Amino acid sequence: MKKLLLCMMLIAAIGATAKEKKDDSKYLKGAVPEVNGMVTFSKSFSVPGKTEAELRDVMNDFVNKLVENSIPAPGNYARMMEEEGSNDITARVCEWLVFTKKVFNLDRARFRYQIKVSVTGQHITMTVDHISYYYNEDMETNNGEIFKAEEWISDKEALNKKQTKLYPISGKFRRKTVDRMEELFDTAMDTFEVEEPKKVEPVKPKRKTVVEE
Repeated sequence: MKKLLLCMMLIAAIGATAKEKKDDSKYLKGAVPEVNGMVTFSKSFSVPGKTEAELRDVMNDFVNKLVENSIPAPGNYARMMEEEGSNDITARVCEWLVFTKKVFNLDRARFRYQIKVSVTGQHITMTVDHISYYYNEDMETNNGEIFKAEEWISDKEALNKKQTKLYPISGKFRRKTVDRMEELFDTAMDTFEVEEPKKVEPVKPKRKTVVEE
C-alpha cells in the first residue's frame, strides 16, 4: 500500500512539473542585450505631433513616479538628475522583483537599475543599465547577496552551453528582468496614448408640420 501511495505521489509530482514547464524561447539567446560588456536594455520611439518640451515634461513625470515608488535598499538610493541645458533625465531606481508570492512563500529580490531618458525633437530614447539584485536578505534586510546583471543574467551566465535552456536560479532572474523591461517601455509609450473623444453628432429635430418632398 505504501509503495502504491509513493508511486501515486511521484506521478502527481511529475505531472505538476510538466504543467509548470514554460516556453522560454523569448528569454533565450539575445533576450538580454549587452553594450560594451554591460547589460543594457533600450527602447526608441517617436511621438509625432508633440513638441520636444511636451515630451520631456511627460517623461519627466514618468521617471519621477518611478523614483517616488522606489524602495530603500542597502547601499542604494533613488535620485533624479537633470543636467542644465540637457534633455536627458536620469534616475537610480530600486523595485521589488517578485518570483513567488504565496501565504507561506514569498520569494523576491530588490531590483536596482539606472534609467536614462533622452529627448530630441519628437524622438525619445530610453536606456536601462547598471542593473543589480539584492537577494536572500533577512528580516532586518541584512546579510543578503548582491548579484550584478553581467554576472548573473547574461547569455554566458544564464544559458546552458547549447543556449537552449535557462539555468534554474539565474533563469528566474532573467525571465523577470526581461518582462519588467518590456513592461517599463510599454508603459512609457502608453503614456502618450490618449483616447480620442468620440464625436457626438448633433440630433436634428424632427419636423412636425413640414414634410420634405
